[in-house]
Amino acid sequence: MKKDIVFVQGNEACVRGALYAGLDFFAGYPITPSTEIAELLSEHLPAKKGKFIQMEDEISSMCAIIGASLTGKKVMTATSGPGFSLKQEALGFAVMTETPCVIVDVQRGGPSTGLPTSGSQGDVMQARWGIHGDHAIIVLTASNGQDVFAMTVEAFNLAEIFRTPVILLLDEVVGHTRERLVEPKAGEINVVERLRTSVPEGTDYHPYLPREDGRLPMSDFGGTHRHNITGLAHDMWGFPSNKPDVVYGLMHHLVDKIETHVNEITRIKEFFVEDAECLLVSYGSAARTALHIVKNRRARGEKLGLLELQTLWPFPARLVRERCSSANHIIVVEMNMGQILGEVKKAVENPERVFLANKIDGGFITPTDVLNFIRITQGKGV
Repeated sequence: MKKDIVFVQGNEACVRGALYAGLDFFAGYPITPSTEIAELLSEHLPAKKGKFIQMEDEISSMCAIIGASLTGKKVMTATSGPGFSLKQEALGFAVMTETPCVIVDVQRGGPSTGLPTSGSQGDVMQARWGIHGDHAIIVLTASNGQDVFAMTVEAFNLAEIFRTPVILLLDEVVGHTRERLVEPKAGEINVVERLRTSVPEGTDYHPYLPREDGRLPMSDFGGTHRHNITGLAHDMWGFPSNKPDVVYGLMHHLVDKIETHVNEITRIKEFFVEDAECLLVSYGSAARTALHIVKNRRARGEKLGLLELQTLWPFPARLVRERCSSANHIIVVEMNMGQILGEVKKAVENPERVFLANKIDGGFITPTDVLNFIRITQGKGV
């Protein structure tokens, strides 16, 4: 079968993945380095009978996709660090109302307006803890255009399965790297559709009552069933409640529906992990450098391996602990001050064997940078 091969940026791979997943509605605001996503969708989404709207800011963009999702549409917005900060309150509303949506954050240097055209991986913790209150969140990432396509589809699927916002955390290097993409044929990648309630019109509908399998069927807002939607703590009908048992049940549901399914949500790639004496743990564009080092050093007989994380949250602690158990030392390669480093240290049995190879000056972390860290680590006799 002839393959559809294109040469595109990571941001365009994201667009193509979103359209493949059935994107119906996009609202966003231009911001470097994610702007190409909005530009391309402004052309391609209406051509597929979808709706594109440029909003006045990032707050309204997030609110718009929530509203569109509640009416039954598959939705997405895209931004970078400063815009992602502005989305947090509405993102919390999406968590509380259990509204499926996809938020793409193509990271750049920060804080504040920082380094608009330079790469970074500084939003990892913001993606996890940016909104206030106890909650769980799904955050995916990718290191190349092919994986960006796949993880974009996966983001939509997980949003529908768990009825939750999903963050796709890319970075400037991945977003702007132009490379080969083999586009899957229709049906080649599974696409999860919206689960709608089978409750007949005129029958009592509980918008927040999970089925036995944990999934929550939805009814399109403004359609067959009239139901309440609020950011307040609410009961199974959606009406505000401050009853301790109701609030307790709701909070556990919001967290447990994700945290108890970490094994199903986790996506990883493994390279020579089984016998690795030095195991690199990385994600996003930094994983490209890590993989180059591993392949190069393996050819020289050195036992290096790579564990590439594609799910950052919920953090796959058990899997990381298992894969790191036999390595003499573990080096976390990332472009921040060590945001995943801390999670790896908490996960493994011997945190003193975990070291950081990082870069935070806006430049891409190179093989030379990482090899220098490896030499320092080995010089410590670990």
